[in-house]
Amino acid sequence: MKIAVLRETAPGEKRVSASPETVRKFAALGAQVMVETGAGLQASITDADYEAAGAALGDRAATVTGAGIVLCVQGPDAATLAGVAPGTLLVGALDPLRERARVDGYAAAGLEALAMEFMPRITRAQSMDILSSQSNLAGYKAVLDAASEYGRAFPMMMTAAGTISAARLFVMGVGVAGLQAIATGRRLGAQVSATDVRAATKEQIESLGAKPVFVDAVAGIEGEGSGGYASEMSDAYQKAQAELVSAHIARQDIVITTALIPGRPAPRLVSDAQIATMRPGSVIVDLAVEQGGNVEGAVAGEIVERHGVKIVGHRNVPSRLAADAAALFSRNLYNFLSAYWDKERNAPDLPDEDEIVKGIRLTQGGQIVNERLSG
Repeated sequence: MKIAVLRETAPGEKRVSASPETVRKFAALGAQVMVETGAGLQASITDADYEAAGAALGDRAATVTGAGIVLCVQGPDAATLAGVAPGTLLVGALDPLRERARVDGYAAAGLEALAMEFMPRITRAQSMDILSSQSNLAGYKAVLDAASEYGRAFPMMMTAAGTISAARLFVMGVGVAGLQAIATGRRLGAQVSATDVRAATKEQIESLGAKPVFVDAVAGIEGEGSGGYASEMSDAYQKAQAELVSAHIARQDIVITTALIPGRPAPRLVSDAQIATMRPGSVIVDLAVEQGGNVEGAVAGEIVERHGVKIVGHRNVPSRLAADAAALFSRNLYNFLSAYWDKERNAPDLPDEDEIVKGIRLTQGGQIVNERLSG
């Protein structure tokens, strides 16, 4: 079995879908790995590193020719996959809900496309979950980006000249990214608070030493959607939450928003009116900016200023920590493929009725087969 590792072509994408570590592991399974020349350079991996791990190097055409598996970070276009044979597995973050036309192209080419971001959130899939591994790094980097833009210190400092108060940091959305943002803010010495629509996160917030900010007046609100994701909330809850959060935001120095609902635009959490209540020099980091943004006025790929508040909207935040992000992403892909590796066939065996396979398989036999893409 030949495994092809593509050099990413999406603007700003610095990650790569295999590391020297996973190349060695694939070789131990009996696979041959070929890496497109220069694929890892922006993730601090040289071609020599891949060669030392046992990979062959080549241009794109040579890399994909004869491959049974093609690994990628972001879904490639048709031109990139020219020469890939029907039946080949394409494994990566394929963004099927926003790139449906590209998925249709994979089906037309006869590829078996496997979208790793559709990985079910079940115990045996935790080591394969690219959303968790990449969100963890994004939450960490969001706090560092905020600290870079914030013109004051994070921790309380007691000096002979007087005391500097700790920065007040508010995290909105306590998934993987939010939890890491809380932990990182605490490590840097900020006074951290957090909120989420899911009642179950309150204990998680407290366990990290942060203050939970929750609506208590509206009963019966859990906010837990399928797979542990947040769900959309009632009008009554949204109104109560907006009132509580507005009062809290006005006292914050830094706000980090992380809220996403799969398959839908990011929910609006911070309005222009709320931004106007923050003191000049405050910072907001919107990790959902590429899905429409949690913050009114946030612009993908830019840092803008409204009412004296900086709104940070970096694209592809995990790629801003490319070396670590690539290492984790690569392990997620290896953990998935190795779990289904058939030593006799020297290839993955993907059962049709397996929960993980059903969850991530988009195309097979020239057809769209994923129920989330039906209709």
